[in-house]
Amino acid sequence: MGSKWKLIVLNDLRDGEKRFNELKRSTGASSYTLSRVLEDLVADGFIENRKEFESPVASYYSLTEKGGALCPVFESLDDWGEDFL
Repeated sequence: MGSKWKLIVLNDLRDGEKRFNELKRSTGASSYTLSRVLEDLVADGFIENRKEFESPVASYYSLTEKGGALCPVFESLDDWGEDFL
């Protein structure tokens, strides 16, 4: 994974499909950083990008099966945080 932003984006997408600006607001990443992270995650097969070609064009991001397989890891980290933090 190599980047805190990748983990933050993957965790944020556990709630379901989101648009670019929703991810930007919820993660706090800059547009440049978020664009690069999303490109990497799509290329690595963790998320998928669905585009709607209406005016304006909208990009939606969601977890793939591979990305969804990480959900139990995030849930375990949530449980650990509740117990020890």
